Amino acid sequence: MAILRTEAIICSQLHHGEHGVIARLFTPEHGLMSGYIRGGRSRKMRPILIASNKVMAEFRSRNEDQLGGLTLELIESRGPWLSEPLASAGLEWVSTLLASCLPQDNSYPKLYGAADALFSAICSAPSAKGWARALVQFELLTLSELGFGLDIEKCAVTGEMQNLTYVSPKTARAVSADAAVGYEDKLLHLPPYLLNRNIRPDWENIFQGLKLTGYFLERNFSSDWRNTIFSSRDILTDRLKRVVA
Repeated sequence: MAILRTEAIICSQLHHGEHGVIARLFTPEHGLMSGYIRGGRSRKMRPILIASNKVMAEFRSRNEDQLGGLTLELIESRGPWLSEPLASAGLEWVSTLLASCLPQDNSYPKLYGAADALFSAICSAPSAKGWARALVQFELLTLSELGFGLDIEKCAVTGEMQNLTYVSPKTARAVSADAAVGYEDKLLHLPPYLLNRNIRPDWENIFQGLKLTGYFLERNFSSDWRNTIFSSRDILTDRLKRVVA
């Protein structure tokens, strides 16, 4: 019997049978993994199986083709923030993105570290502005790790590396201000903080970043059965807009 013990983040769960749950967990070295939890719908397990919680997971399986059994120990609970509308929307969206878009059993250690840091920021930052920027950068990283990264280092038209202000929705490449003249309405804004980490973005720039990453997330990951996952992102962006209204 193969046994794997690893730190993990709860991403989603699906009821199975009368009392069980099939949980999807994001792990540092093995990526997204699924396991069956006997009694997963019990009062004891419900607080542990909250999406975004960090756990110590033990997977047990007899062979690679069989869904393994799973036991969990709670490391860090993000449950207390579910009563906060904005934080809970952020936790739900990031968990949904991971559960829906990552291929099973592929390792993404960099993305795991970024997800864990983002969850912690959502729960600890004094204001949403403290983690909204990190959310945009996390979505950019997700696109990059899955092979859909944006090329924003130089202008796709002129090759220059200065005054990059737009991104082409067709090529996902940066466009300079001069090269964009006359085509601005057909391009996506490239907020300067995505090029320079020392820049503190205002809310307008943050929403430009969310529009940019949202466009490419939906273009690359949306399908007939995935379309509904973006409703949780819509809820998050709507709540963020209310904060600054």
